[in-house]
Amino acid sequence: MKKMNDIGNRISEFEKQMPQGWVWDDTRAFLAVARHGTLSGAATELNLGIATLSRRIERLEKALKLPLFVRLQSGYQLTEEGGRLIAKAEALEIAAADFSSEVSVQEPLNGRVRLATAENLANGLILPALPEFYQQYPGITLELLTNSATVNLHRRDADLALRMVKPDTGHVTLRRLGTLGYGLYCSAEYAAQRETHPNTGSYDSDRFITWGEMETQLPAALWVERILRGRAPVLTTTSLTNQVVAAKAGLGLAVLPHFVTLDTGLLCIDSNIGIEQSIYLVVQSDLNHSRRIRAVADFLIDLVDRNQALLSG
Repeated sequence: MKKMNDIGNRISEFEKQMPQGWVWDDTRAFLAVARHGTLSGAATELNLGIATLSRRIERLEKALKLPLFVRLQSGYQLTEEGGRLIAKAEALEIAAADFSSEVSVQEPLNGRVRLATAENLANGLILPALPEFYQQYPGITLELLTNSATVNLHRRDADLALRMVKPDTGHVTLRRLGTLGYGLYCSAEYAAQRETHPNTGSYDSDRFITWGEMETQLPAALWVERILRGRAPVLTTTSLTNQVVAAKAGLGLAVLPHFVTLDTGLLCIDSNIGIEQSIYLVVQSDLNHSRRIRAVADFLIDLVDRNQALLSG
């Protein structure tokens, strides 16, 4: 109850600062247009007609006595005055979301949550822990997206993501959770037949398993490319699971995350090849206060924290 009173007081303070004629829905419209840059994109997000959305922007500008946008052929661009109001509008959005969450806090969580992540994190970390998650949230349906292409949260391809690529665009909330460590692995049979000693650091006579043409930007693929210096790999794949199986079969060396090699019998030739990656939790900012999104986010934060030693190697 104290938190409800605190939230109510925050909203009341905002209301006192706003001019007569201000309507909360107009502020939501302002934020949506500012984020999308077009009436059409904002109208789709808010499920409104473009004419209705335009009227709300005009009504807010009239209430504030300020021009919030410059209308261009390419879309809506924030004025200097409009830009200064973004932070306050977002603070009001958060207060309203908190209020709504507290009102429905006793309701069971239901619905779909789309989580984008890498195949290795899905198979080796998230999926084994899902029974624990579903014991607490049986009404949530988790949709895992594990294709190799980077999912765009700003386009709403997913609700949140656990990934190793730090986004530099989009209206998202970002949190670094930990580190994913990599090493160079092979089978015991391959290690026994290597022409050079495992600790010399020379791989001129080694065969390498690496990523295909669609994944050449991955740190593991770039590392192998530097080592090969123009030589052809023995095998390229589009799947980390394929690389583990190929390494177990003795085809050659593979750059693998440490945690995916557990119980595989693979030997680590080099445990620190300098391509560690940060693990980021990325959430669409306008979904950050959804209770079911928050439930999945908190589950992932705790999961990475509990397994950090395993992930970093």
